[in-house]
Amino acid sequence: MPRRTKIVATLGPATDPPGVLEDMVAAGLNVARLNMSHDTYERQRKRVERVRTVAKAMKHPLGVLIDLQGPKIRVGRFEGDQIQLSQGDTFSIDLDCPLDSGNHERVGCTYAYLADDLMPGDQLLLDDGAIELEVTEIYGRSIKCSVLLGGKLSNSKGINKRGGGLSAPALTDKDKADIAFAAEMEADYLAVSFVRSPDDVHLARQLFVQAGGKGGIVAKIERAEALEHATEITKASDVIMVARGDLGVEIGDAELPAVQKRLISEARDLDCVIITATQMMQSMIDNPIPTRAEVFDVANAVLDGTDAVMLSAESSVGKYPAKVVAAMARICAESENYRRKSRHRLDTRFKRVDEAIAMSAMYAANHLGVKAVAALTESGSTVKWMSRLNTGIPIYALTRFVHTRRKVTLYRGVYPINFDVASKNIHEVNREVIEELLQQGTVVDGDLVIITKGDRGGVEGQTNIMKIMRVGEHKLLAGD
Repeated sequence: MPRRTKIVATLGPATDPPGVLEDMVAAGLNVARLNMSHDTYERQRKRVERVRTVAKAMKHPLGVLIDLQGPKIRVGRFEGDQIQLSQGDTFSIDLDCPLDSGNHERVGCTYAYLADDLMPGDQLLLDDGAIELEVTEIYGRSIKCSVLLGGKLSNSKGINKRGGGLSAPALTDKDKADIAFAAEMEADYLAVSFVRSPDDVHLARQLFVQAGGKGGIVAKIERAEALEHATEITKASDVIMVARGDLGVEIGDAELPAVQKRLISEARDLDCVIITATQMMQSMIDNPIPTRAEVFDVANAVLDGTDAVMLSAESSVGKYPAKVVAAMARICAESENYRRKSRHRLDTRFKRVDEAIAMSAMYAANHLGVKAVAALTESGSTVKWMSRLNTGIPIYALTRFVHTRRKVTLYRGVYPINFDVASKNIHEVNREVIEELLQQGTVVDGDLVIITKGDRGGVEGQTNIMKIMRVGEHKLLAGD
């Protein structure tokens, strides 16, 4: 049984040497992520080109996700690269301090309006919560703080406000330029960082489409205020990502597990794809095997129903990019052996015919001992609906469109196949599909297969037929 949960891995210096990407694909990579917070357009362009080349050579569809930097608020740089802060120290974030002139008393900040968002008593969390400051006074553009939790503070570390509430817009000028680059690279997904509301998603989509982009929009949930609009953000997005780093800093680590479970559950209910991300296999940056806690973390996300799990520094700068993908793949596959029955949408009314066909096919498949579901699809919508149900039955997306094959690489339990219908006869198409599955080695004689398709081939959103066939008998039929 093929693994259903998909693996997203970030590309970087560790994945650039010859052969590494191929090893990652062989280990189970499904979607390559490019983080626009790092590297030049030239390097990222070469990585995208490499992904496309390897995918074609290995006959293994790979999606490309380009992740925008967003308004990451950071301290400036220090004259000695780092300082030591102790509990009780006084320290200022001074917006008039040059970004390269920080010292033990003050440091600059990349966000010019930080002082406007704060008041005495607010708490600032630096370096993912490693340093905690409490605002005591604000003099114009200087924010005077008392150190609550000290430690080493080095150049360009991030700043979060406990509880959220910083007003920096989700899309910066750099992000807008990066959106044009993502469109040029024909990115399958564009991830928007620090989303606050559905308006941020709509704006990113508008700019992406205007630039010629055709991929889906991923809303990264990493701000506390995003949780207040989670349902609306999910409805506006193609995918949401539980970005647990900054989110955990803002809401507190103890709240993260429940929030993650709620976001996964709601995303599946709303027919949205979901990625679980951040530090899932963090120890494998330096070690060849994961910790037991990391194994449980990945497994729990799989059991909750996430579509994909994501690697960041583990693959981009870690010592073992292929091994970490392989380890994650093993954990996902083993966790999928435990399945719960799905009641997804059993009590709701369908709005579209193709949606009704998708749900009917999966209900029949789960109750009839079907070995595979084969969906002829133009846009991938049918298989996306199918993938929302908990099932151990593989769903094959048969399509002639390369962009659709790349898009479905993120859908749980969906496997893309390059397939162009040769016959105009809708009954002959059934036999062509069965022969393709036999050639792929996914079914054998005697297996039951469900086929979904439209009687107006080549038209998006026209799936209106579900056919149940037994492999082997298809050869005997001269027509229906």
